[in-house]
Amino acid sequence: MTELLAWLQETWAPIRGFLDAGGPVLWALLPLTVFLWTLILERFWYLAMRHGRVLQAFREEWRARAERNSWQARRIRAAMVSEARDLLDRSLPLIKSLIALCPLLGLLGTVTGMIEVFEVMSLRGTGDARGMAGGVSRATLPTMAGMVVALSGLFFANRLTRLADKRTHEFADSLRFH
Repeated sequence: MTELLAWLQETWAPIRGFLDAGGPVLWALLPLTVFLWTLILERFWYLAMRHGRVLQAFREEWRARAERNSWQARRIRAAMVSEARDLLDRSLPLIKSLIALCPLLGLLGTVTGMIEVFEVMSLRGTGDARGMAGGVSRATLPTMAGMVVALSGLFFANRLTRLADKRTHEFADSLRFH
């Protein structure tokens, strides 16, 4: 148990140092990032573990229909495809909103860091390089972190969207009319 605690302290120390150097905005970005990645991982888990079973249930329901060519049957098929797509897209709007929020939060960190630089300059002049560097660090770290989270999240959100498109088309093609 003590080894685990020592490992956690050793692992957490650089992360905490980074978060402290970035200021309160970086601490606010941390739960947002954890929430974003939880949603992204949940969507990949759903695709890998659950969505196939959902589609199979829809296929079985479609195959059990005696008549598949009427206007009503086509509407039922369209509803199945739409429901399958809705299940795929379940958290994507929230994921995309969080991705858009990350750089804005980073920009807030830039503004608060620059305010700190200006406060140092107004109190001590331009001779306090150390005080100004602290503010510049607080300005750049949240911006960088917000951009990294947003760019990596955007990559995976686009991947999820492409997978949803592909799976929806494959599913629609598998529901034959005859």
